Amino acid sequence: MKKGHLSTSKSSSVSKQSRRRFLQVAGLGAAATIAAPQVSRAQTATWKFQSTWPNRDIFHEFCNDFAKRVNDMSGGRLKIDVLASGAIVPAFQLQDAVHAGILDGGHGVAAYWYGKNKAYALFGTGPSFGWDANSFLGWMNYGGGYDLYNELQNQILKLNIVGFLSGPMPAQPLGWFKSEVTSADAFKGLKYRTVGLAADLNRQLGAAVTILAGGEIVPALERGVIDGAEFNNPSSDLVLGFPDVSKILMLQSYHQSGETFELLFNKTKYDALAPELKAIVKYAAESESADMSWKALDRYSKDLEAIRARGVKVTKTPESVLQAQLDAWNKVIDEFSKDPFFKKVIDSQKAWVQRTYAYERLNEPSREMAYEHFFKAT
Repeated sequence: MKKGHLSTSKSSSVSKQSRRRFLQVAGLGAAATIAAPQVSRAQTATWKFQSTWPNRDIFHEFCNDFAKRVNDMSGGRLKIDVLASGAIVPAFQLQDAVHAGILDGGHGVAAYWYGKNKAYALFGTGPSFGWDANSFLGWMNYGGGYDLYNELQNQILKLNIVGFLSGPMPAQPLGWFKSEVTSADAFKGLKYRTVGLAADLNRQLGAAVTILAGGEIVPALERGVIDGAEFNNPSSDLVLGFPDVSKILMLQSYHQSGETFELLFNKTKYDALAPELKAIVKYAAESESADMSWKALDRYSKDLEAIRARGVKVTKTPESVLQAQLDAWNKVIDEFSKDPFFKKVIDSQKAWVQRTYAYERLNEPSREMAYEHFFKAT
């Protein structure tokens, strides 16, 4: 055999071996690619997630809407299993249960925990400086709100919790009453249900405040344990049965004009999530925040008409009562601002509203004028 032919044969043999090795490596790579989703699917978690709301309440529906977003976007790797209020613990024990790991997470409002620290109520049910709930969420995300919220939960109270605020609520009504409230004097001695700093606000007006969970309010009104109560919105009020025990609903109030929901998670469980699952939880909260505001506008307006159809008189709160609320807020702020952290939060919120609403009030035309032009004249 000629030397050149031998060299060519060796080269051909080496080439065949190289091709075989390439195909083997490629096959392993393909197998790894195929196996990867199986490994991902194997790394799943199902979290017990309880709301603080009755099963029929629209708030529980909002909770389910959030869970569906997480479940859909995670492709099954993280499943939020939603339970109604009381399934594992009573509504007002939710935070403790999430901290302890009895629950993996929950849906409620920060005002429910203000018994641990008054500043909790500033994260959704604080003073009305001229902002709404959407502006409040702007402060949370861009005005330093989350830094203060996390300082309260994780540094001051040492809670094993991660929280996200979501869902800008419309201003809440003054409430349901047996008799129409015509002046601030009507609150003197009135047995009234509310929560959070609104309890302190109404005590300044002279009310005898009782703090009750949502499902307990209507029975208390029916038995005469309380004379008046607020909960949140027409849809919840209709389901809870307020029109069955009261025929006066008064809208507009400064006691809770910028509340949002709170999504709580056990920090140990949350920190153990893969980065992309953490991102899904965060962005699902933001996505649900927008959808909730759209759904609420649709449902609340329809259910207000249903309430009227039940023979309920729906009326606005007198301006004299609204002014009395603002004056009372001054006293509440002064009293609790003796606490340095409370004052720090208040100062941050005021700075945000003073700057941002100064822009809004100059920039936005009157919605009232436009509505009057197109609808009231016809």
